[in-house]
Amino acid sequence: MQQGMRRICLLLLLSLSTLLSTALANSVVLKQALPEATVIGSGSFRWFGLKLYDASLWAVRSSFNPENWQNTSMALELNYARSLEGRRIAEASIDEMKKLGIGTPAQHKAWDEAMKQVFPDVDKTTQLTGLYVPGQPTRFFRNGVAIGEIADPAFGPAFFAIWLHPKTTAPKLRTALLGQ
Repeated sequence: MQQGMRRICLLLLLSLSTLLSTALANSVVLKQALPEATVIGSGSFRWFGLKLYDASLWAVRSSFNPENWQNTSMALELNYARSLEGRRIAEASIDEMKKLGIGTPAQHKAWDEAMKQVFPDVDKTTQLTGLYVPGQPTRFFRNGVAIGEIADPAFGPAFFAIWLHPKTTAPKLRTALLGQ
């Protein structure tokens, strides 16, 4: 019985250690890229009642304007609550961009291919962070470690629009992310 409790305690400590190291690694990335950024807002995304992820939007509060977010450097953290394939995340992202009427068919094809190269499969220990700086490549991090970037400067606003566009398919999450 005691040995079983020790194993459980050890597993809990290892889990906490992993979570803390992920949080610290991501914190370092955000502080380097956006030194004055703070959380603007956060919320959860659910699909048919199933929680897929928690999201937090980081930006410099004094320069962030919800009506003109495309002109602001920002980061979006997604902490996943379940396993998903990276290719499915890319495909869902393109579907959302199409629903918003953003991008051309050629851009959709190029962005889909690029995201499939960058986005890893995720599980409930995964934090993906997208970093958007206007006019620069959009960079992505997994648990605080750089995993790739998408160079097309039109991609960043299109990708972040999935959550921040007024016509997003997740209006409650948009409101929460914008801190409204």
